[in-house]
Amino acid sequence: MSNKAIVLDANILIRAVLGKRVRELIVACADARKYLPELLQKRGANSEAALQRIAMRDADDWPVLACAMTIACPVWTEDADFFGTGIATWTTDRVELYLAA
Repeated sequence: MSNKAIVLDANILIRAVLGKRVRELIVACADARKYLPELLQKRGANSEAALQRIAMRDADDWPVLACAMTIACPVWTEDADFFGTGIATWTTDRVELYLAA
């Protein structure tokens, strides 16, 4: 798999702990740069824009969106709240396509 970047939503981390498939994908894409929104704890330039984009769906998801906007990479999630925010979103059943390209 190529050296790509992707932001992991919390539901992906929970699936990695509780399940087998997501954990295998995370290990298989070891060369991919994986980011967590906690890396952007202080509110930066993209925080307000992210909050505006996602507020109508789930305002608690703004850090994930802000991280993806800052790094300019997609989000790996099972949360439909990210759809339509202007950031590419990959679900577990399709993320291998992104990481392999």
